[in-house]
Amino acid sequence: MYSRSSEPVRFERDCDVVMVPQGESVTLPAGSVGYITQGLGGSWTVFVEGNLFRIAGKDGDAIGKEPPQPLELAEDADDDAVERLVWQQLRTCFDPEIPINIVDLGLVYEAAVQPREAGRRTVDVKMTLTAPGCGMGEILVEDVRSKLELIPTVDEADVELVFDPPWNRMMMSESARLETGML
Repeated sequence: MYSRSSEPVRFERDCDVVMVPQGESVTLPAGSVGYITQGLGGSWTVFVEGNLFRIAGKDGDAIGKEPPQPLELAEDADDDAVERLVWQQLRTCFDPEIPINIVDLGLVYEAAVQPREAGRRTVDVKMTLTAPGCGMGEILVEDVRSKLELIPTVDEADVELVFDPPWNRMMMSESARLETGML
């Protein structure tokens, strides 16, 4: 869910968060007060004391939010079904400052499902950033990795950050360009 309004929050417990856009990990203490600026893909961006912080889905309870539900996959799912779920999961990954998923932003260059023995799989992803010096780069890579590894039968996701070709606004989906005004 994304809301352009500001929902007030109070931290009910100490919570490990990531500063946006610096990418530094810090702990916000219980009792901290702020508001949600973005809630997309099972994580939240909150504004507290003049700074933005990203809260991972698993820590949503610190601000009274439910963690994401476990993913389901049919026992007899083939590689195509897993690939569809991979792309679905990639669409739950968002830049903490931009309310558009990384697929529609044009940041994912490749996502390939590799079969292994006993019905297990790995996923290889090549992705980029809107700006090479983005402090949130490793945070986004870890978000992609961890969300893909939640997919049943996926043992490992190898996420490689690449900068060739360099990202440009024309890589965005048309709807993303319309939403951001980058026509």
